[in-house]
Amino acid sequence: MAEPTTEAVRVWLVERTYSDDEQNVVILTYATPDGERYFRKERALTSFSDVRDTTAAVEAGPGELGSVDDSELRERYATEARRMRDAHDPADVI
Repeated sequence: MAEPTTEAVRVWLVERTYSDDEQNVVILTYATPDGERYFRKERALTSFSDVRDTTAAVEAGPGELGSVDDSELRERYATEARRMRDAHDPADVI
């Protein structure tokens, strides 16, 4: 059995949605290139002067990653994560 890693994992932006539950909240979903794990960030959109860049990729700790159990969603995330990885540097503002 492999030892769990404690190193950060690079994940790529695969989805940007707005929360149904709360107004002015955007949900950024990042995933690994194989689509098997994801990282989600919620960001409040407080004002136009509150500038926080969304980058093509971020680093997430292993404990911050969830598993993608649905095979169709996993394939969609994998396709988009690889597309982002191939088209952008991790620090590119999206």
